[in-house]
Amino acid sequence: MLFRRKGWLRKEFNQMLMDDLIKNKNEWNRQKQLIDKSLEPSPEVLYELKVAEAKYFYLLKEAKHRNVKFSR
Repeated sequence: MLFRRKGWLRKEFNQMLMDDLIKNKNEWNRQKQLIDKSLEPSPEVLYELKVAEAKYFYLLKEAKHRNVKFSR
């Protein structure tokens, strides 16, 4: 009984990880486009880009570590 629940929880958390990964990838791409379109980006915008990039790559690393497959 406990082992079935563990598999169910793993699937649920893997799905949450994939949702966060997609959300952070979109945020990172949005920040990159904002930087590309601006003539002189402010330091705050550059900082936000680095934070979004770090979050995305951390989640990507975690997904690879868990062997999560992307399925839509």
